[in-house]
Amino acid sequence: MVAPIARQAGAAAPDGAGMVTLIERSIVLLLVVGLLVGVAAVLRPFTTAILFGTTLAIAAWRLRQALIARGLPRGLAAAILLLLALLVVALPVLAVAPAMTSQLGSGIQRVQAYFATAPERPAWFAGVPLLGARLARVWDEVARAGGNLHAMLEPYSGTLQQTLLTAAQALADSVLQVVLSLVVATMLWTTGDRLAEELRDIFRRLGGVTAEATLDAVAGAVRGVALGVIGTAMIQAALLAFGLAVAGVPGAATLGFVGLLLAISQVGGPLLILIWGGAAWWLFGQDHGGWGVFMIAWGVLVSTIDNFLKPWLIGLGVHMPMSLTILGVFGGFVAFGFLGLFIGPALLAAALILLRSWRANAPLAV
Repeated sequence: MVAPIARQAGAAAPDGAGMVTLIERSIVLLLVVGLLVGVAAVLRPFTTAILFGTTLAIAAWRLRQALIARGLPRGLAAAILLLLALLVVALPVLAVAPAMTSQLGSGIQRVQAYFATAPERPAWFAGVPLLGARLARVWDEVARAGGNLHAMLEPYSGTLQQTLLTAAQALADSVLQVVLSLVVATMLWTTGDRLAEELRDIFRRLGGVTAEATLDAVAGAVRGVALGVIGTAMIQAALLAFGLAVAGVPGAATLGFVGLLLAISQVGGPLLILIWGGAAWWLFGQDHGGWGVFMIAWGVLVSTIDNFLKPWLIGLGVHMPMSLTILGVFGGFVAFGFLGLFIGPALLAAALILLRSWRANAPLAV
C-alpha cells in the first residue's frame, strides 16, 4: 500500500517541475518579446535613416576595404567616404537649388508672356488618351487669364498652400533623414567589421551555412542595385547635362539634376524624353535645326543606355537571374518607395538562396 502511494508521489513531482519550467520559459519569452517591442519602438523614428545608411555603407564597403588595405586607419577611411557622400549628395543640391529657383521664375515669366497673346489650343490635345480633356481645360483657363497664373490659381489658393506646407515638411524630414543616414553610414564604416562578424555568427548559429549565404546574397543584392540603379542614373544625368550644355540649352545643370531624380525613380525614367524632347523643340524654334537633330540623337542614346549598362552593373554585385533583379527593383519601389529599390532585390535574393538550399537538401522521391 505504501509503495503505490510513493510511486504516485514520485510521479507527481516531475509534473510539477515541468509546470514550473513551462511557466519560467513563458515569462522569459514574454520578457524577450517585450524587449523586442521596446527596441522597435525606440528605433521606429529612425528606421528610414538606418536602412538607407546601411544601404550606403554596404554599397561603398569595397571602397572602404580598399582604402584600409592601403594602410589608412578605419576612422580616416570613414571620414573620406563621408566627404565623398557629402560631395555626391549635398554639393549638387546646393549648386542646383539657386539655378532651379531662377529657372523656375524665368519659366513662369515665359509662360505668362506666351499666354498673354491668347494662343490657339493645339489640335493634338484631343488625341492624348485620358489626359486630353484635362489638358484642354487647363489651356483654356490659362488663356482666359491672359497668362496671369496668380489669377488663374486664385480659387485653389487654400489647396495649394496646404500642399506647399506638406511638401515643405516632407522636404525637411527628408533632409533630417539624409543627415541621420550619413551618421549611420559613417558609424558602420568605422566599426562595421565587428558588427559584420557578429551578424555572421548569429546567422550561422540560427541557420548554419545557408543562413550565412543568405546574408551574403542580401549584401550582394544591395551592392548590385546601388551600382546598377544609382550608377546608371548618374551616368544618364551626366550625359544628359553634357548634351544640353553642348547644344546651348539654358539651365543644362538644372535639367540634368531633374533627369537624375527621374532616372533614380525608375518609374520616371521614360520621362527623360520630356527633357531632351523639349530641348530639341526649343532648339528648332530658335532656328538651330542641326543642334535640334543632335539633341534628339543624344537623347535617344541617354534614354536607351540603361538597357545594357544597368544589367551589367547590377551583375557585378548580385548573382541571381536578371529578370528577378529587375522585378525586385520595380516591385520594391512600388511597395516601399525609394528604399524599396534595395529592399525588393534583397528579399528576392534571400528567398532564392533559401529555395536553392531546400532543393539541394530535399530527399529525392523513390
